[in-house]
Amino acid sequence: MGRGVPGTMAERLIVALDLSSITEAEAMAARLDGVVSFFKLGLGLLFAPGVDGLIARLAGGGRRLFLDAKLYDIPETVSRAVTIAASRGASLITVHGDRRIMAAAVAARGDAPLQIFAVTVLTSLDDAALAEMGVGVSARELVLRRARAAVEAGCDGIIASAADDPDAIRREIGAERLLIATPGIRPVASGADDHQRLATPRAAIARGADYLVVGRPIIAAPDPRAAALAIIAEMVAA
Repeated sequence: MGRGVPGTMAERLIVALDLSSITEAEAMAARLDGVVSFFKLGLGLLFAPGVDGLIARLAGGGRRLFLDAKLYDIPETVSRAVTIAASRGASLITVHGDRRIMAAAVAARGDAPLQIFAVTVLTSLDDAALAEMGVGVSARELVLRRARAAVEAGCDGIIASAADDPDAIRREIGAERLLIATPGIRPVASGADDHQRLATPRAAIARGADYLVVGRPIIAAPDPRAAALAIIAEMVAA
């Protein structure tokens, strides 16, 4: 693809360890060993007792760690957080799509391999929700504005819904090398949960998503390993 995307579909699947405890997260990562190598830690577990050890284990041993911190604070605070995340060996961290925040994160990353991804519009939000918040543009337009700003700030990628069409985003903002990770992924038989803008694994890959972020369809499945393999097969088929 020319964007530094891993060569296999299995490496492009990121499993969100959105579980209730570090013990459960550890057990899930172990169950998926050999199938999944990229894991996301969100805000819930980032405050859990024992998270320090989990971060160390997920950032090593051939695994990759996505810290979904969604950093949104003054630039100096964001800089300190990114510096620490880079020192912990994380592969990817999220920041909100504010220009000053993104620029601070990119500068703080320095020469570390940590990738900075900007959050555009949460997949739980649609046009009606944005209007209620006082945003005067559609979700699609806001995604494009923040994607342009992310490129200008030097971010490696963005978080955007597959429904926003990753390939079209890159074309419209003239950024062919922009990486795009897509949450809100739901296999055909799965429910939407709290996502408003979602897509199947097949559709997301077909539209140009580089990484798929999947939580409940895998971690809540009776057989998480089989669920992950099925999603990878659907990605390959696309």
